[in-house]
Amino acid sequence: MTEKQDYEVLVLGAGVSGIYQIKRLVDLGVDALVLEADDDLGGTWYRNRYPGARFDSESYTYGYSFSKELLDEWDWRERFSPQPENLRYLNFVADKFGLRQHMHFNARVASMHWQEAKCQWRVETQTGQVYTARFVITGIGVLSVPTEPRYPGMDSFKGQAFHTYWWPKEPLDLTGKRVGVIGTGATGIQVISEIADKVGELKVFQRRPNWSTPLNNSPISTAEMDDIRARYDDIFAQCAESPNSFVHTPDRRGFDNLTKAERIAFWDELYASPGFAILAGNFPEVLMQEAPNQEMSEYVANRIRERVKDPALAEKLIPKDHGFGTQRLPLETRYFEAYNRDNVHLVDLQDSPIECITQTGIRTTTDEHELDVIVYATGFNAITGGFDKLEVKGVDGQLLGDKWKDGPSTYLGLTTHGFPNLLMVAGPQSVSGSTNFPRAIEGAVDWVTELVQHVREQGHTRFEPSQEAEQAWVEEVKRVQQKLLARQSQGWFTGYNSNVVGHEVGTVRYQAYFGGGPKYASILKKAAAEGYDQLEMS
Repeated sequence: MTEKQDYEVLVLGAGVSGIYQIKRLVDLGVDALVLEADDDLGGTWYRNRYPGARFDSESYTYGYSFSKELLDEWDWRERFSPQPENLRYLNFVADKFGLRQHMHFNARVASMHWQEAKCQWRVETQTGQVYTARFVITGIGVLSVPTEPRYPGMDSFKGQAFHTYWWPKEPLDLTGKRVGVIGTGATGIQVISEIADKVGELKVFQRRPNWSTPLNNSPISTAEMDDIRARYDDIFAQCAESPNSFVHTPDRRGFDNLTKAERIAFWDELYASPGFAILAGNFPEVLMQEAPNQEMSEYVANRIRERVKDPALAEKLIPKDHGFGTQRLPLETRYFEAYNRDNVHLVDLQDSPIECITQTGIRTTTDEHELDVIVYATGFNAITGGFDKLEVKGVDGQLLGDKWKDGPSTYLGLTTHGFPNLLMVAGPQSVSGSTNFPRAIEGAVDWVTELVQHVREQGHTRFEPSQEAEQAWVEEVKRVQQKLLARQSQGWFTGYNSNVVGHEVGTVRYQAYFGGGPKYASILKKAAAEGYDQLEMS
C-alpha cells in the first residue's frame, strides 16, 4: 500500500482487462495505479471458484497475445482450462511483468466525482481512502456483480448458503450432503454437472431451462501444445477474422442450399466439436431467421431427448420460450446425463414456485425440500452491474446511474457524454459482451491507451464524446441488434433479465454491440485514424 494519492491514471479492476491495461500504461511511463476490490488479482477467475468453473473459449485463444515471450513460456493443459489454472496464468502474467507493484488490493471504489475546475476525478474507496487522477479507466468486468435472489427467509437457513460468486475459499466437502442448486444458466449447469456424482442428493430448482450443448473438453498434450505455439500467429489472425473472435467461423454455404439431411449431418459434426463451434461455426441464418432457428432448435431438442432417459423429464429440460442461440449458450459436460442419476431431482419452478427459504431448506408451493447446502446460481447484473454499484458523478453532478436508468448510452462502448476523461474497457455497448472476451479487450485496451497517449501529446486536459456521436453509436447498436433473433430473448445480452431489479421483462436495454469483432475493430481503427474527431477535447 502506498501513501501516494494523486496519479495520472487510475485503473479500476485487476482482472483480464486491468492487468493488460496497467501493462500498457507502465510501458509508456504513465503514472498509474490499479485499484482492485478483492484481496488479490484475477477478477472473474479469482472470484468464481465454484466446482466446474472453466473457460468455454479455447484456452489458447483466451490468453493474451501481446507478448511472444509469454506465449512461448506458458503451456495450456486443457482445451478449456479450469479456474485454478486460469488464476495461476493471470498471476504468472502479473509476476512476469512486475505488475503487482502497481496494484492496490482491498480497495473497493465507492464513489467517483468529476472535479471540473481541476479537470480530474476524485475517487474514494469504501475504507475512505481518497485518490485523484486525470483519467479513470474502468476494467470492472461484464459479469462482476452477482444477482442475489430475493426469497423470504434467506437469513433463517441453518446450513450453508451462498451465491456461486461467493463460493467459499476454503475447501467445501459435499460428500453425502443434500444440496440444492437454484438456477440452470451457464454457471448452474457447470456446478450441477460437476457435483452430481459427488453429493448425497441434488435438487435442481429450475426457473427456465436453457439450451446447452457439449463442451467436448480434452487434455492438450506436449506435442499439441508445441503445434499450437508454432501456429499462434495464424490462430490469432483467425480469431481476428471471426465475428465472435473464436477459431470458429460461420458456414456461408447457405442454409437453404443444403438438404435437411445434409444440415443434420453438418450439425452432428458441430455437436461433436469443441466449444462454440455449434454456435459460431453454424449457418448465420440460424441466428437471424425464424425457420432455420426452429429447425436447429428441434435438432438440439432431439439430442437432449436422446440423452435423458425419462421422456417427461427431458421435455422439462428443453426451452420453449426462446430459440437456440438467442440467449447466452451454456456449454456442458454430461449435464443432461446427471438427470439419469437416482440422486438428482429436478424441481420445476414453473409448476411449483419457491415460497421461501426455511431453517431446514426450501419450501415450494407443493413441497418441503430439506437441504444441507443451498447454492444460488442466479446469475449476474451483466455489463452495467459494475457501474450500478458505483456512485459516479459527472459534469454538474449528473449521476451515471440516472443517465443509464433506462439503458446505457455510450460512444463506441468506451466513453460516455457528460463524464469527461472516463474510459471503459469492455464497457456497455462495446463488442466485449458478445465475443471471445480477451480478444475484444486487447483491442479496446490498445485503443484506450493510444487515446490517452494522444491527449497527453496534444496537451489536452479534458475530453468527452459529443452528444451527436454518442447518439449515433446508440442507434448503430440498436440497428444491429434488431437484425438478430436475440432481440426477443430474455437474457443479459438484451437486458431482458427478469431477475435483476430494474431490468424486468419488457424493458429493452441495448447492452452490447453485435456487429462482430472485425467490424468493431475497423470502427475503432477509423476513429483513431480520423484524429478522434468525435471527441470534444480542450
